[in-house]
Amino acid sequence: MPLQHQKQRFDIPEDITYLNIASQSPAFKAVYDAGLEGLKQKNRPYTILGSDYFEPVVALKKLFAELVDVDDYNRIATIPSVSYGMATVANNITLNESDEILVIDEQFPSNYYSWKNLADTYNATIKTISPIDGEHWDTTILVAITDKTAVVAMGHIHWSNGDLFDLKAIRKKTKQHKALLIIDGSQSVGALPFSVKEIQPDALICAGYKWLFGPYGCAYAYFSKYFDHGQPLEENWSNRLDSDNFAGLTNYQPQYKPLANRYTVGESGNFIYVKMQIAALKQVIEWTPKAIQAYCRSISIEATQQLIALGCEIKHPEHRTHNLFGIKIPEEIDLNTLKTALQKQHIFVSFRGAFIRISCHLFNTKQDFENLVNCIKSVL
Repeated sequence: MPLQHQKQRFDIPEDITYLNIASQSPAFKAVYDAGLEGLKQKNRPYTILGSDYFEPVVALKKLFAELVDVDDYNRIATIPSVSYGMATVANNITLNESDEILVIDEQFPSNYYSWKNLADTYNATIKTISPIDGEHWDTTILVAITDKTAVVAMGHIHWSNGDLFDLKAIRKKTKQHKALLIIDGSQSVGALPFSVKEIQPDALICAGYKWLFGPYGCAYAYFSKYFDHGQPLEENWSNRLDSDNFAGLTNYQPQYKPLANRYTVGESGNFIYVKMQIAALKQVIEWTPKAIQAYCRSISIEATQQLIALGCEIKHPEHRTHNLFGIKIPEEIDLNTLKTALQKQHIFVSFRGAFIRISCHLFNTKQDFENLVNCIKSVL
């Protein structure tokens, strides 16, 4: 059975058209309730057990591992942000002066600044890739990967317009040239299927407060074998072997817990955040990214056709996602006038240059897209 809308799980008023989950997800009621349980535990700290610092984090890692198709949850680290994850990755890469780091044009800053610093450290080169003369992204990216390429750092999709990348083909080319592939899944994982087994990235970093419905300040990372013996950004007590033995913590342990556990952020057992994240991932896994993607298509496809008929430009459905896509507004529309009209009608979207970025989920319906179309019509 196809998924039906899940508006009943969210606290979004009827007069609000929220098409901006790519900026910040609303919490559904189970996540809200989980956060309250965490607050109650903090309010009565004498109820907190030693196991509460560790067992919920393991449960959370197992859920994210299931979502992205990873067999061993020890390859998952819980982190506070994408920038933290990217800095961790860059911290464990050494370059030569002739090396190139490939990034995508107009990539989100959290997946750029660490690479710029790394290139500057080793006098290497940042190479920015964009389509040439109407070519698809993949064509340009694949041509750009050469023996000089040390790292390809990119999104699962383009964060601003939902353009799809052929990561399998890109992974194949990076392997041929012994280059690392580092993926930012922040704008896709949870709403678009992603399999680590299929794509085999060297690292996958995901913000947790968008399509994964966690609180702001949580994120996830998968690390491949390349990073098994790397150096974490920080040295915290809970990432060492036998750290659950509170009585023996000053018997300083030289060994980390296995695999990616060394990269997990300090205070990862946050009693409020972890409860919320667990509730969120359980629900996303139950819905399934495939079904979410199909639902988003079902409520948006008619509206996109109407907008194209009005003169808007939208990528063909085969080349973009349905949970997130860009609408290029006709030149005759004044963007400030449109922004004012959207605000008056309580329609929430993001503006990226000449594009409106639309991002939807199971709390949206066809009516939300009808509201959007009617608003744009009124400005035209």
